Amino acid sequence: MRRKRRGPACWLALGALAVAFALLVGGIVRGLRTPLGPGPPQLISVEPGESASEVAMTLQDRGLVRNANTLVLAAYVTGKWRRIQAGRHELAPSMSALDMLDALCRGSRTAWHWITIPEGHNQRQIAARLQEERLGSESEFLAAAGAPARFQVAFPLPDDSLEGYLFPDTYRVDSGQTEEGIIAQMLRRFEQVVWGGLFQETAEYNGTMLHEILTLASLVEWEAQLDDERPTIAGVLANRLERGRKLECDATVQYALGENRRSRLSYDDLAIDSEYNTYLHTGLPPGPICSPGESSIRAAMNPADVPYLYYVARPDGSHVFTTTFSQHQAAIARVRRER
Repeated sequence: MRRKRRGPACWLALGALAVAFALLVGGIVRGLRTPLGPGPPQLISVEPGESASEVAMTLQDRGLVRNANTLVLAAYVTGKWRRIQAGRHELAPSMSALDMLDALCRGSRTAWHWITIPEGHNQRQIAARLQEERLGSESEFLAAAGAPARFQVAFPLPDDSLEGYLFPDTYRVDSGQTEEGIIAQMLRRFEQVVWGGLFQETAEYNGTMLHEILTLASLVEWEAQLDDERPTIAGVLANRLERGRKLECDATVQYALGENRRSRLSYDDLAIDSEYNTYLHTGLPPGPICSPGESSIRAAMNPADVPYLYYVARPDGSHVFTTTFSQHQAAIARVRRER
């Protein structure tokens, strides 16, 4: 049985399809290789686990590529969809879509850095840590932290310092982020955990203002090493405040000494002329002395109902709690023998 030969019309149709396909492919390739035009560079964030299509849509929405679908097609045809790196990438409309795809794969900017700010760090320690990690300037960070009015937040801030409000946590930052941006990130975390969580967006708790509780919490943070002792230490400090006694808290003197803080305080240190010296002044110091963590803030919000007025630290970090001065003196002697 003879096969029917294809007529001229059939060949013309096939030829037209081939030409159309070639034009389509050529148009896609030309579009991928042709930049949109002049324009300032933009920083594009790629989150870990983001798909090629999500990244392409971001580029389209930001006016960097004409069509997200063609970029996704190129990413899958070349296999580069697997190699797109998380982080922040500097891309510009003057780059072709293919150049942008290459930049996304090789990392045109440093990938995200993770940095942990420990509980109990003060502003100076945080600033020094950021500079050590090459994520910011110590002096620029301290200048920004000393100007709370620069930051728009939902909770009340003091006028002259963000000490105590820079929430200790693990943060993801990159080399292109400013010192103010890092501080804003820490304040947002404070807003989530403390203002919106613990305080339920009110400026006081059981009649005590947020700033006062943060100040007390910072003393607890510095003094306590064991989590289960934090409420008790808060209870001792609260008892002394209620009875009008000086707190006589070594941590506040260490803070007053600043960069001259010592492993062991002398009598001269205890006489330092500072409003943070709780051996000289009654009541709480003017503000926090470090960034307290959530457990210390909870302890300051709800101090333990204990009779104690004194405590002394053992070598292992635990404390001996006592009610009278004579008991306190005996506890100090016992701890010295243990050392």
